[in-house]
Amino acid sequence: MIKNFLQELRTQRWDDHRYYHHSRINQSLHFVSAMSFLFAYVMLFFDPVVSALVGWLVSMTTRQAGHFFFEPKGYDHVNQATHEHKEEIKVGYNLQRKVVLMTIWALSPVVLYFSPTLFGLVEPWTTNADFMRQVAKVWLAVGIGGLLFRTVHLFFIRDVETGLVWMTKILTDPFSDLKLYYKAPLYLMKGELIDPGLEKHVKPA
Repeated sequence: MIKNFLQELRTQRWDDHRYYHHSRINQSLHFVSAMSFLFAYVMLFFDPVVSALVGWLVSMTTRQAGHFFFEPKGYDHVNQATHEHKEEIKVGYNLQRKVVLMTIWALSPVVLYFSPTLFGLVEPWTTNADFMRQVAKVWLAVGIGGLLFRTVHLFFIRDVETGLVWMTKILTDPFSDLKLYYKAPLYLMKGELIDPGLEKHVKPA
């Protein structure tokens, strides 16, 4: 069981890399995202509010900006797949689902501003500092909720193992991204916009 789980994790991680990380800019932004996420992980034990602010304002924005603005959307000649096909087979959050998640994230401070108690769910904020801390708590809930929602969703549309593997992948992505993309900024400074290594199609053991 453990062997199958680890193999599925390697497969999901490799598919994510080869399908959705062709751009060196995207890879570089993932490197920045990974470093800030690791900082957020540490801060989660000391100050969850700081962790949530860093996680969303730095880690998630850099990560998703890479996918939305810099990753090629045309035909993928390396994998012989259209952008639409890749969006359809995406295990986790494809761009359409990410739009929904990021919209909820962006609108939550507005909702909290006009409803200081968030419809009776939280203590009302009275100062700007209180407001930011409440926003951070809401963002932490949005992050956890988004992770659990897609995991359980995968239980039903795929199977339990796929959902658990995906959740594990997401939580450990900062570590793997750091290893995969730490050289991306150097390649980018040399003028390399697309990763040529993906054409080799060498799947890791």
